[in-house]
Amino acid sequence: MNILITSAGQRVSLVRSFQKELADIDETAKVFTADFNPMLAPACHVSDGFFPVPKVTEKEYINQLLKNCLDNDIKLVIPTIDTELNILSKNISEFEENGIHIVVSDASFIKKCRDKRKTNELFEKYGIDTPTQFDQDNLDFPVFVKPYDGSRSEGIFTAFEPSDIKVEHIDNEKLMYMEYISDTEYDEFTIDCYYDKNSTLKCVVPRKRIFVRAGEVNKGVTKKNIIVDEFTKKLTKLEGARGCLTIQVFLHKTKDIMKGIEINPRFGGGYPLTYLSGANYTKWIIEEYLLNKEVTDFDDWESDLLMLRYDAEVLVSNYNK
Repeated sequence: MNILITSAGQRVSLVRSFQKELADIDETAKVFTADFNPMLAPACHVSDGFFPVPKVTEKEYINQLLKNCLDNDIKLVIPTIDTELNILSKNISEFEENGIHIVVSDASFIKKCRDKRKTNELFEKYGIDTPTQFDQDNLDFPVFVKPYDGSRSEGIFTAFEPSDIKVEHIDNEKLMYMEYISDTEYDEFTIDCYYDKNSTLKCVVPRKRIFVRAGEVNKGVTKKNIIVDEFTKKLTKLEGARGCLTIQVFLHKTKDIMKGIEINPRFGGGYPLTYLSGANYTKWIIEEYLLNKEVTDFDDWESDLLMLRYDAEVLVSNYNK
């Protein structure tokens, strides 16, 4: 019943949550980690074992990952970054043939999540509003600019007047021009959603983003609000979705107005807050994929739970590279 967390990086809390929940089921089972450079990945040093893997863009990535799984008797793979989702989804059957489950959404669904233009269409299909999108030659300032395939808040900026749009922006076909959403009117939320093997929604935990660092929540608080009702009503079945999804929305401070922004079909950096609030996605994944148990609807998580993150140290002896 060993588990592998790929691209582990700094996800120490995620690794420890799987170690804790797995130990309650099988004390002999281990949580392994993989990374391109595991020696410099803190999560690898708190796991029960780690190994290097090629970059996901290299052709030997899948073969090496599968070999590592077989060599370490790994039965469950948990991906954590956007760039690996597509290739893992396309190779699910190869792993399944070897008795290894990958908790990943369908490739067609991932494609829609990676392209924010298609994400907007997905939101609209399920009755969730999105910020207005403008053509480059018909902008309504201020305007929010972002690449349609970006992540971690890279390449985004706000143009307050025409002179803020430079030649390099005009020539960049990947940029989207969206309605500017003011933080004086709206709060930004990341919602952790759990979808079972049948793409049925089982839990919704909105986390208000108080402070974000490098695209990842640094301070946040759980909130039971209209988002829970809207998601439960409109996103009960999200075809192709599986496991933990992090969905970002803007919610108006005084009105019942919600606008969808992004869907990331993986664990987000702020998941530890959801886990500690009582929504145990970690345990559900283990039970569903390794014990073949059905996940039931859950809403008994703690609201108004504040998370304040801080930097901690992982020390590695005898490092001489």
